[in-house]
Amino acid sequence: MRINVKNPISKPLAKLGRRVKRLFRSGEDADHYLTKCRGVIHVGANTGQERDIYHRHGLNVIWVEPIPEVYDALVAHIAEHPRQRAIRALVTDRDGEIKVLNVANNGGASSSILDLHDHKDIWPSVHYVGKVECVSKTLVTILAEAGIDPAEYDALVMDTQGSELLVLKGAEPWLHHFKYIKTEAADFEAYRGCVQLDELVAFLTARGFRVRRKDRFAKRSEGGAYFDLLLDRK
Repeated sequence: MRINVKNPISKPLAKLGRRVKRLFRSGEDADHYLTKCRGVIHVGANTGQERDIYHRHGLNVIWVEPIPEVYDALVAHIAEHPRQRAIRALVTDRDGEIKVLNVANNGGASSSILDLHDHKDIWPSVHYVGKVECVSKTLVTILAEAGIDPAEYDALVMDTQGSELLVLKGAEPWLHHFKYIKTEAADFEAYRGCVQLDELVAFLTARGFRVRRKDRFAKRSEGGAYFDLLLDRK
């Protein structure tokens, strides 16, 4: 299977556009929290579109990406940033399970272990073009195997297309290390069986976090939307 990691339904440009819109609306840079961080763990790295932003803030970064070809592109893209490191892994709440990762046609950006559902109502051109079999690991296991001290990383960024709650459950022993958690979330069933916004917020609120920003970036005509969420520790 080959995927075009430069394809796109341009994720880098879309993310840049979202940042500009949020800045215009709020008067505050949505990435301002990075000025208060020591390091970032970014799960669902894709090709590392945020690498230059992290570099400008002088941050240590751990990128986690499961798709082989996308991972190779990520490694190439961060090569000039010595404080950034890539790990190839699929993150869930359990170690050692065989998972099938569905690879999306937009450079892998919408890839998920879940089936597409109402995602098509916003992005009808996105579909799956292949599958990758992966062995799941928790974030705790991944970082321990890599000899990484979680205390050096106080921000967690997730972009795992509906499986974010699994990532959090598997990282629960280390959640207290994070001052900030940033993630995408939908308030409708974008992927079949995906975590939705209220459930995600409730999980994190019960563990000492609060919502600091909630920026809508895509709206579904039938009802519902996608949001960028930033939570910090109370």
